[in-house]
Amino acid sequence: MPKLIHYRDKCIGCNICHERSPEYWRLSRKDGKATLVGGEKKKSTYVLAIPASEVEHQRDIARDCPARVIKIS
Repeated sequence: MPKLIHYRDKCIGCNICHERSPEYWRLSRKDGKATLVGGEKKKSTYVLAIPASEVEHQRDIARDCPARVIKIS
């Protein structure tokens, strides 16, 4: 199953991910950074298994992220 990986510590809080996919992303009120909804913390990243049908949409979001902190594996 594909995985969405978020390097949250490097996030700049631009909000692109949340605007385009609020079911997977939200912005923290504490620090303004994006949070991967349901993501499991693994070292300095957050990881979430996603359905194959969601890969292309999330890949587009990752490509448009100016901080390049979203990856798909």
